[in-house]
Amino acid sequence: MHKIDDKFSLWERIIPLLAFFTLLIYGLFLQPILLGGPMLSLEVIILIAISFSSAYLMFKGFSWSSIEQSITQKVGESIPVVLILFSIGVLIGSWIVSGTIPMLIYYGISLVSPQWIYLFTFLICIVFSLLTGTSWGSAGTIGVVMMGIADVYDANLAITASAVVGGSFFGDKMSPLSDTTNIASLATEVHVFDHIRSMVYTTGPAAIIAIIFYACLSMSIDVQDGGGANMDQVTQTLNIIDQIYNFNIILLLPLGLVLYGSLTKKPIVLTLLSSAWLAVILAVLFQNFSFQQAILACKSGFSSSFIDFDLPDDVGVLNILNRGGLYNLIEGIVVSILIFAFIGTLELTQAIQHSIAALFKQLKRRSSLVASSLMATLLTNLTTSNQYATSFIIGTAFKEKFDELKVNRKVLSRSIEDAGTMMENLLPWTPSGIFMAQTLGVATFDYAQWQILSLANIVIAFFFAFTGIACFYKKAGN
Repeated sequence: MHKIDDKFSLWERIIPLLAFFTLLIYGLFLQPILLGGPMLSLEVIILIAISFSSAYLMFKGFSWSSIEQSITQKVGESIPVVLILFSIGVLIGSWIVSGTIPMLIYYGISLVSPQWIYLFTFLICIVFSLLTGTSWGSAGTIGVVMMGIADVYDANLAITASAVVGGSFFGDKMSPLSDTTNIASLATEVHVFDHIRSMVYTTGPAAIIAIIFYACLSMSIDVQDGGGANMDQVTQTLNIIDQIYNFNIILLLPLGLVLYGSLTKKPIVLTLLSSAWLAVILAVLFQNFSFQQAILACKSGFSSSFIDFDLPDDVGVLNILNRGGLYNLIEGIVVSILIFAFIGTLELTQAIQHSIAALFKQLKRRSSLVASSLMATLLTNLTTSNQYATSFIIGTAFKEKFDELKVNRKVLSRSIEDAGTMMENLLPWTPSGIFMAQTLGVATFDYAQWQILSLANIVIAFFFAFTGIACFYKKAGN
């Protein structure tokens, strides 16, 4: 493969990257906020960036075949993300047709007070994510349930989605079962439990702030009419769900299978699909749906046309049930593939690696080192949209410097998650931001402003970096 000449300057390497950020700032911020126009399509923005980057590389002497090869290789790395997105869509459709999600919503409405909907959503997603070690799995299962309950109670869906995302990512980050947690510790050569204990210092206070925040929001709801909902509508929703489905405890088996697969570290895609196929069997055995309808729910999502009796006009239950399916997350899949293709063009020049090296090579103070590791993680995750790659890039670039300045590496591993794992869900072009928006039905920027956990976490991380709090400066290396 063609390698870029060492004589190329840093600016020559990062021109495509700067063009991409310019397009993002114009299309996603300036156009809708300052100019009053519609937000530009993220897919088209990325396509323009790919076109510009490819043309620029060819101008610099790269052949199209080498560019295409790099794009193909990088897009290949997106396949695990794509498979998870497909699997979650199938899972949601199958869980709805089987009655698993409707049963959880039904009893959730009966048990969860609308007074505490935001706080309860945050806490239950923390518990589920801690047990499973997956933020995506938590949001795609119990998170969807909580969104359905919030919809029935006419709660603010953006706030509810932020509670789902925050709770899911807190549990994921603090769970020894989490892939990102283990990758961050591996990349910095830190024991996973030392890494988790280090994260408690920043993420723990952020979680307390988030709990207080959601509790205050919950208490601001007027519960005299059911938290803003029409209680007649709530009763009607419960009655219709009860007419459509036959509930029994066996319908929890698909949920139990996901929990078992996560706890025993079975492959996530196989676990999700196995749960989906089990749900299809349960739909045929216990519900009034045919096998063909169950399979169609896996492909296109559940449809009210499956129901064999007339529904009242404008019934809210359809907002809960009509979702899921293989193509449910297709926009997220397209964006994921495109962003990986763009990154493939950057790989030819190693623009990201050279940017990190140039920006942070002269660090002398420990406070600046820790703050720079946070900034570098943010920059790398913004441009790679890949937390795995970010972990290894930042870990490799900074761990020797941490040893040299006698800062414990568990601060580095923590910083990689504080500015990487916890922040990527706030951005609409990252896989996490795409997944959460598509799964929960709320735009990334709409829930991001309420996602207090990540926002508080990054502020605390920088505050500790500059003050030296919980940075373990007296401990050398590992």
